[in-house]
Amino acid sequence: MSKKGSRRGVELMKIAPVADVKSRLSAYIAQCEAEGPIVITRNGKAVVVLIAPEDNEDLERIIVSRSPRLRAVLAKSRRSLKAGKGLPHDAFWRAVRARRGKAK
Repeated sequence: MSKKGSRRGVELMKIAPVADVKSRLSAYIAQCEAEGPIVITRNGKAVVVLIAPEDNEDLERIIVSRSPRLRAVLAKSRRSLKAGKGLPHDAFWRAVRARRGKAK
């Protein structure tokens, strides 16, 4: 495994080729848990990052933050807000309470 120098305020990143990770996955998982993320490369290009979540909430944040479906919903919402189609704060929470009341 190699380390890359600091760039844009990021400390040394651990970098490993996929072939090495495949042959020693358990060791890389243990190292990731102890020392932080590992960038995995194929032909010298980053293809994945091995990250050990701190807890179940962290795992959920990691998964949700990379969700194409959620990203599409957020992009649509941003476009709607820019077009002036958003709800004022109070109206939003009234709508939420109304929906909760119907769901019960």
